[in-house]
Amino acid sequence: MSDPALDDEVRQGWVDRLMRARREVGRARRADDPDAERAARAEVDAAKRALGERGPVWWTDGAPDLNRRMVTATPYREWHAGLPGAD
Repeated sequence: MSDPALDDEVRQGWVDRLMRARREVGRARRADDPDAERAARAEVDAAKRALGERGPVWWTDGAPDLNRRMVTATPYREWHAGLPGAD
């Protein structure tokens, strides 16, 4: 989800840029062009960060940010332990 505080026009601009970058990833993959694919993926990442889909959290619900933590070091530890192959 994108940051709801973004102005609609700004958000749409970034969504458009994201969609173009995703198309470029596909073109680069079909052309077997790793440099172009890397550049297109960087554009995807930049757009996602601008939209608030990656990077620092924009919401303030009071819940801890558990991103970039091993599941065994979170409250989801027991759930994960019960998954098949979670040795």
